[in-house]
Amino acid sequence: MRKIGICFGAVRNMPKEDYVKLISELGFSATFTGIYATEAEQAAHAELFAKYGIAYENIHAPFGGINNIWLDNEDGVKMLDTLLMSVDRCKLVGASVLVVHLSSGLTPPSVTDMGQERFKRLMEHAEKQGITIAYENQRMLGNIAWAFEQFADSPSLGFCWDCGHENCFTIGRQYMPLFGKKLVCTHIHDNSGVFNADNHLLPFDGAFDFNRFARQIKESGYKGSLMLEVMKDHGKGFYDGVTEHEYMLKAADAIKKIRTMVDGE
Repeated sequence: MRKIGICFGAVRNMPKEDYVKLISELGFSATFTGIYATEAEQAAHAELFAKYGIAYENIHAPFGGINNIWLDNEDGVKMLDTLLMSVDRCKLVGASVLVVHLSSGLTPPSVTDMGQERFKRLMEHAEKQGITIAYENQRMLGNIAWAFEQFADSPSLGFCWDCGHENCFTIGRQYMPLFGKKLVCTHIHDNSGVFNADNHLLPFDGAFDFNRFARQIKESGYKGSLMLEVMKDHGKGFYDGVTEHEYMLKAADAIKKIRTMVDGE
């Protein structure tokens, strides 16, 4: 049976071990995190996940200031260093995929020679470490299209489909027909379909078409986990009055329904 996963920290007011124990009991068997301050903290999370049989499948690279990667400035140098370090963190904890943004906002810089060279260095480092870089769809099609053309032959190239971003950042555009054959991980969440309303709601609480989601996952041939990227407190009051335990039960029910829609199990 296909794995189902959920991001670490979908609810905030629960001790870490209680959260990991709960997601294991609910049938989740995979998770992802961001980058922590130290290697020791990253490794401690990996040990906690392993204790409860939860696979540490991927890490989300930091993305604050990602637009600087395209610019000839010191912040761009630091951003590349951060991405290279993030690859090493994946290697440290046994996560095979690093999720990376290529830009941020509605007016990011154009694709530049400087940025292209930096991403080339990132891909070369990832290949040496045996890590896949999963580029995630944001607002701009041009730079992700550039990456998939530029690194088409790289064994470290992958796609992270964020269906929630597609629903509110690029209304009417579908990414799976373009990049689905390189799909290596998913970020599954819902929203109202209103531009920029990236609320990370539970599936079926918004307007995204999960019938299309299931069809496009099947068409892609992707056999990996179905990973929720949901956040109870990110919904701007949507889940007021819902306890954290109730929320987690609902999250588990939603992703199991999606798994059935995809696999028929």
